[in-house]
Amino acid sequence: MAAFDVSGDYTVTVEEWEAIAKRTLPAPAFDYVASGSGAEETLAKNTDAFRRWDIIPKVLTDVSERDLSVQLLNEKLETPLMLAPVGFQTIVHPDGELAAARGAAELKIPFVSSTVSSFSLEEISAEINGQAPCYFQLYWPADDNVAASFVARAEAAGYAGIVVTVDTPLLGWREKDMHHRYFPIETGAGIANFLNDPVFQATYNQDGDLRGNEQIPAIKRILLRQNLTWDRLAWLRQQTTLPIILKGIMDEEDALLALDYGVDGIIVSNHGGRQLDGTGSALEALALIANKIQGRIPLLVDGGIRRGPDIIKALALGADAVLIGRPYIYGLTEGKQGVKAILTSLLKDLDTSLAITGRTHISSINRSVVRQYQGFK
Repeated sequence: MAAFDVSGDYTVTVEEWEAIAKRTLPAPAFDYVASGSGAEETLAKNTDAFRRWDIIPKVLTDVSERDLSVQLLNEKLETPLMLAPVGFQTIVHPDGELAAARGAAELKIPFVSSTVSSFSLEEISAEINGQAPCYFQLYWPADDNVAASFVARAEAAGYAGIVVTVDTPLLGWREKDMHHRYFPIETGAGIANFLNDPVFQATYNQDGDLRGNEQIPAIKRILLRQNLTWDRLAWLRQQTTLPIILKGIMDEEDALLALDYGVDGIIVSNHGGRQLDGTGSALEALALIANKIQGRIPLLVDGGIRRGPDIIKALALGADAVLIGRPYIYGLTEGKQGVKAILTSLLKDLDTSLAITGRTHISSINRSVVRQYQGFK
């Protein structure tokens, strides 16, 4: 494979980009991105979990040619990396999701577009323009007609799948946001999909006299659904031919239920530590869930991935691909180029790590590549 170019004057590490974001953004916006719920125990566990596993390298192997590509949901991806759905991105940069999507597309990295994007799902898809798969993340509204409209729009706009976030019947206890009295939607960020949705407009703005931010109260009323249950997945399946992926699974029994209900994939995730504090890490849950699922459907994971070896560990413990969230948002403080810079560094690190691990194809990474660090037993 061609080497990723890491020449040029840009910052390399996630920690450096985080520091840039902290200096650049207003405190409420930075804390919204960087913080977790409660005492942030789960936020810390997500990154700490990777230190509990050691990679076992093989030596004296020919690693001169390497392949990072994977197969996922009938798509060949050039790398096992995807961008997780992150809403309200204009609080970080005026171009928000458009800049992030451009950066991902130019590196052929799939982008998962949030329901609460500050640009419409159609605008984001047009920005990607077929250079990489894009997926639509659904916060299932408390109005099935609006949900169906979102899904239909995503399918019409060329999205490759629907990612249903299932761990957010309401927002987690996010103390830093409460300290700032801050929720981005109040600024007008994250409402574009509602403003551009014909069903939402016909239902909640019948006279057409509400403009822009005047529609925020109606959006907030239906944004999150507290009575969503497994049986609704059959209804969703009737709305679309696209693959359905559940994001937010942390329990082995829930993973088996997802199989029973015919979903096409699972994202093991604790919402980056932003929902229920005190849960385990996503990586720990991944290892347990992968043991139950046994490869019957694709498993993805997000939470705590900061470097190439983290990706190798996640793949070794059962993931088919990984998603990152905060790292690319920190890069977004400098727009598309910041997103590309942090992704390029991460991919180069992954490529280098794969070679030094002694493997040549990312698909060869399996449980034999890692062992649990004895010091934590």
